Amino acid sequence: MPNNPRNTSIFDFYGRPPIGKALPLSLQHVLAMIAGVITPPIIIAGVVGATPAEKLLLIQIAVLASGICTLFHLYGVWKFGARLPAIFGVGFAYVPTLIAVGGQFGIEGILGAQLVGGITMMVVGYFIQYIRHLFPPVVAGTVVLVIGLSLYDISIRYMAGSGNVNAPNFGEPLNWVVGIVTLLTVLAASQFGRGVVKLSAIIVGILVGYLLSLALGMVSFEAVANARWIAVPEVMPFEMEFHTAAIVSMVVICVINSVQTIGDLSATSVAGMNRELKTKELTGGLLGNGLTTAASAFFGALPTSTFSQNVGIVAMTKVISRSVLAIAGVFMIAAGLSPKFGAIMTTIPYPVLGGATITVFGMITMTGIQLLIKDELSARNMTIVGLALALSLGISSVPSAIEQFPAMLQNVIGGAPIVVAAITAFVLNIALPKKSLSDEAREREEIARADAEAAGANADASDGGDDPGRASRVASATK
Repeated sequence: MPNNPRNTSIFDFYGRPPIGKALPLSLQHVLAMIAGVITPPIIIAGVVGATPAEKLLLIQIAVLASGICTLFHLYGVWKFGARLPAIFGVGFAYVPTLIAVGGQFGIEGILGAQLVGGITMMVVGYFIQYIRHLFPPVVAGTVVLVIGLSLYDISIRYMAGSGNVNAPNFGEPLNWVVGIVTLLTVLAASQFGRGVVKLSAIIVGILVGYLLSLALGMVSFEAVANARWIAVPEVMPFEMEFHTAAIVSMVVICVINSVQTIGDLSATSVAGMNRELKTKELTGGLLGNGLTTAASAFFGALPTSTFSQNVGIVAMTKVISRSVLAIAGVFMIAAGLSPKFGAIMTTIPYPVLGGATITVFGMITMTGIQLLIKDELSARNMTIVGLALALSLGISSVPSAIEQFPAMLQNVIGGAPIVVAAITAFVLNIALPKKSLSDEAREREEIARADAEAAGANADASDGGDDPGRASRVASATK
């Protein structure tokens, strides 16, 4: 009996295509994710006042953790891991909360809270089949929308030249020129490009902006010259500190990120594999993401999540071969073991990052809107969304409004609008009566009918009873 031929299909999860066919397909996943991986640690390094060496370490370990996390979820260990064609890595969804926590408690406070947040995420994964109904589109969409809206000021500050508004060159026209050229390149590549160019529009924009910055003398290679070629990550490069306010904020965003993970894994299975997401895959994905988030804290890597842009690639191409995505993970691991790679990333000027990431933040906002319109825009749901937006963005815009509150409460809600939005949307969704558009329409009809009956009764009373047959005629007319 002849041996079964090797499965080389790129449209089968267990297919193993030849390297020549798999490599370019893997490359587009790397190009799609790399900007999203390196930008959060760069942002957080600026917030916590990290030294150049610490900034380089944060980037290096973020890249390494993203590669390991991706392979972990592709192949799984026991009950941990999604075992789906999905890319995992350090994600943008945590950035607003990390900025708030890092600004108050430093990188030590972030990592301590992250450890607790990762454990919480595993608890959510274990019980997800019982609590999934508590996070409908109106809650998840509101949170994602606020995440996008709260990130815009970061991009604008970067386009102006620095994350710090007090920087010497902040707001100089030359910075804006570089930032706008980068932004226009991203738009051109995403709207008019084809193939890999279209899928990697952000990288194309960064390359063009970087070359322009080189020509203008805005790039320094001092960090690259001093960086080693190979370095193995250390355990506990930073201390951990545990602050109640930081932990509460991180726990909330980790729970919310679990909702995003549900959406991304569902989109992967439905759009890429033409089937519904299995409970085992969902549970494994959340358990695995919680484990990698908690473990990453011991090495200085930031929290991990699914990458929506890579979900889009899977949905569009239908390429679900585990081998294709595994090659992308191996590349990220190799890059993460080389400080030279991380040092090169630190040479990217702020205006280039700002011009490239503002489109990413805009897409996060639109993703939130897409989630919201999956549900009915009833008066109830619009109340939930509107009040969550008003409270979260309003308090973050006027921090002095809560100066009389206890210090811990100020730390939890003052600097992270995502926390206020999540709590508000979650509580209102439980507390407000469930009413659909049809229910609300029936209520209006009942009110109109009652008004008509009341008007008829008042008119009858004003006649003084002169017409004894009027009451019966009114009753007949309202039936």
